[in-house]
Amino acid sequence: MSTISIIAAISDNNAIGKQQQMLWHMPFDMKRFKDLTTGHAVIMGRKTFESLPHGALPNRKNVVLTTLPEAVFLDSFTCESLHDAINLCEKEDEVYMIGGAMIYQQALKIADKMYITQVHHVFEDADTFFPEVDYSQWEETERQDFPADEKHAYSYTFLTYVRKSPDSKTAIGTQNR
Repeated sequence: MSTISIIAAISDNNAIGKQQQMLWHMPFDMKRFKDLTTGHAVIMGRKTFESLPHGALPNRKNVVLTTLPEAVFLDSFTCESLHDAINLCEKEDEVYMIGGAMIYQQALKIADKMYITQVHHVFEDADTFFPEVDYSQWEETERQDFPADEKHAYSYTFLTYVRKSPDSKTAIGTQNR
């Protein structure tokens, strides 16, 4: 069974975007994202796919969730439900949920792991937010703090969380796996 992982960069007020764009440019975070997800499956919503500057992410199995059955996404698979997308990736050792907010909301119920970049800034004008997380269900297993620098306007922290108990997944999430 695949490990289901969420990977996201989140501000201090849970902001993740504005008008389908990221709110920051952080090269080290992008490198971490690439290093973790390359060679694995990534599941994303249609709007997230459309926001990718060069289309499908190379060297990954790209799966796009959409309610538009006629939609075609170059070099990607399409599914209408998270359950179908996960089934499509059943032979993968790790499957990454890469956004947007609706995908994260669904994935929180079934995820085994979270890779979070905490961006230490409040973005008041954001229009897309990461869902609230009950961190009592998660164990922090890794933390790296970084100061702002010439390439990163904000200080940030790389965090890795592992779900404390498989029993803390929702019944719906477990049923869909």
